[in-house]
Amino acid sequence: MAESTEEAGVRFQGLDGWPTAEILTALWNGQMQAVAACLPALPALGAAVDAAARRLSGGNGRLVYVGAGSSGGIAAIDGLELGGTFDWPDARLAVVLAGGLDLNRGLSAGAEDDAGAGREAALERRVGRGDVVVGISAGGRSPYTVAFLETARRAGALTVAVSSVPDSPLVRAAEHAVVIATGPEVLAGSTRLGAGTAQKVVLNLFSTALMTALGAVHDNLMVNVRPENAKLRARCASIVARIAGVDAVRAEAALARHGDVKRAVLGLAGVAESDINDRLAEAGGNLRRALNGVRRREGASA
Repeated sequence: MAESTEEAGVRFQGLDGWPTAEILTALWNGQMQAVAACLPALPALGAAVDAAARRLSGGNGRLVYVGAGSSGGIAAIDGLELGGTFDWPDARLAVVLAGGLDLNRGLSAGAEDDAGAGREAALERRVGRGDVVVGISAGGRSPYTVAFLETARRAGALTVAVSSVPDSPLVRAAEHAVVIATGPEVLAGSTRLGAGTAQKVVLNLFSTALMTALGAVHDNLMVNVRPENAKLRARCASIVARIAGVDAVRAEAALARHGDVKRAVLGLAGVAESDINDRLAEAGGNLRRALNGVRRREGASA
């Protein structure tokens, strides 16, 4: 039987009397074990990524994160990074936290017990067939998150559970279950530690692999990154130069003219400015497919 995240590990009894170096070593070991526990979950995670990519490739569905407490906070961080990093549209993202998030008072602990509020939140957002809903709960028992996921699945959404406890209510509620068996925490029940680290790792993997499948990555480059500040503009120019095989000056000029990495690269590849959007649309937003299409046309006309 799998160990619960709420169990008190016998080996950590008396922790408050240990030297600081030993406490830190125990906490570090807990983190390393949590990361290692992610490896057996990769096949299930891969299936969830593939299913999510199929569901979202049509261009209309939303990616919805839902959670409570520290799990919800970790989910929120992952979701809110997708816009700047991968240009994921704000209209196609929803981050739902039980009780909301007030940075002055922190996360609401009691709100996770309200299953009715979870159901209502899913109904209010009209979660449905085009959407992918990722529910996060270390113990897999958060009534709010479970109810949201159950409601979303009944409405036809693709549902993914991320939990540290197998056969938990959240796992049973989801179509795809990603279980990371992190076991008891160094501090009994403090799932912001090992379980939280595992959740962060799994969500990083999930969203990065998903965005790659949806065309936001070329080679290992973030071709959808938004040039929103000086650092990111320089990164975009560097990406353009690398893919197009041009110097920094030409890359920066193309980026300034076309506005983003993919369009700049296609412009440098010889695509007329009036045709760039059509070429990208034909390729489903995938730069590699668009460049291959350019090369095929060049070959046909040679």
